[in-house]
Amino acid sequence: QVQLVESGGGLVQPGGSLRLSCAASGTDFSIYAVAWYRQAPGKQRELVADINSGGGTNYADSVRGRFTISRDNAKNTAYLQMNSLNPEDTAVYYCKMISHLWPNYWGQGTQVTVSS
Repeated sequence: QVQLVESGGGLVQPGGSLRLSCAASGTDFSIYAVAWYRQAPGKQRELVADINSGGGTNYADSVRGRFTISRDNAKNTAYLQMNSLNPEDTAVYYCKMISHLWPNYWGQGTQVTVSS
């Protein structure tokens, strides 16, 4: 059974940093692309960043230069380093494992709240 577990969310002041983790089990993590999405109250879920199996990355304009996505295939884990956080970054953050050949998987989400 494939599982994705996000962690690292919490309450942080504006200008602060958090690092989210997405730990996978039950599958060959290295063959998947991994994406981070977020959903704020009353808004649609949006793509924040993604990283392919080769390490290539893409970012939403709203986070480029502040967030960094990475992966450690030896640990079956993807990360989202978030710096210079602002209240508009407040949302539930989800990771997703993506493949065109295999089923895709979502994590359960982790809450990030940016507030003074």
